[in-house]
Amino acid sequence: MAPRGRSGGQRGGSRPTGQRTGPRGNQRGAQRGNQHRDGQRKPAAEKSLGGEQVEGRQAIREMLIAQRRKVREIWIASDIDAADVIDDIRDLAADSRVQVLDVARKKIELTARSEAPQGVIAFAAPLPEADFDDLLKPRGKVNPFLVALDGVTDPGNLGALLRCCDGAGVTGVILPKHRSVHVTPTAAKAAAGAIEHLDIAVVPGLPNAMERMKKAKVWTIGLDDSANRSLFEIGDLARDPVCVILGAEGKGVSRLVRERCDLVVSIPMQGQLSSLNVSVAGALATYEILRNRLAE
Repeated sequence: MAPRGRSGGQRGGSRPTGQRTGPRGNQRGAQRGNQHRDGQRKPAAEKSLGGEQVEGRQAIREMLIAQRRKVREIWIASDIDAADVIDDIRDLAADSRVQVLDVARKKIELTARSEAPQGVIAFAAPLPEADFDDLLKPRGKVNPFLVALDGVTDPGNLGALLRCCDGAGVTGVILPKHRSVHVTPTAAKAAAGAIEHLDIAVVPGLPNAMERMKKAKVWTIGLDDSANRSLFEIGDLARDPVCVILGAEGKGVSRLVRERCDLVVSIPMQGQLSSLNVSVAGALATYEILRNRLAE
């Protein structure tokens, strides 16, 4: 199935931070005033992709395996139970000459910005940002398979979405610079290491990015529970360069974004509820694209 035209117009479509005691103790005073819930800093001039503090065993293990960025230091609780994944972290850190410190669990709990750091915290360079224009190009014989998030603000949902994107073979993720969560410790932990393997670009605004996608012949597909067409009608379009656009929790895709979508589809709901959590909806949408691509 191909859309009838490229015009939009269809209707459809942690707790508080507390005191921070990271490896740069003399910076705590300056940083404390710039933080809010989930440890995100309030943007001063620029907002980076994030990812400097990583919590959770699998997330840290994948970061060491990927070797995409410099890891400065890893803290492990001195009373942590023996586990294969902890042994892997120590071995991988030694191979990369990353300092590992055994510290009191209380110190980890005070520093953590996610609910359950699992006794390990790593401090690293920020995640590298992908070039947006590069995401619009095929990777060999693989057409772009992108996911763009429109105002998603919950870090747990972002992390779950990124994990789904990695599993479904998404070639790039697009996040707006403003009014959208980036990679906080909670998001990184929920992603279980997916942030280390995905190309993620930050754009000034999603509507402008969509115009650039259209010029690059990338179809934009908005997911909105009020759309008349079903996600399962995408068919052959999934094999073309596509970008699935997911809206904010509760609000859905914004009007400006929905109007610019080439196609707006919904997930059929057979029960009493009218919508799904954005991370669950994203999982269904990305795997429906993958299913059609594998059918080829």
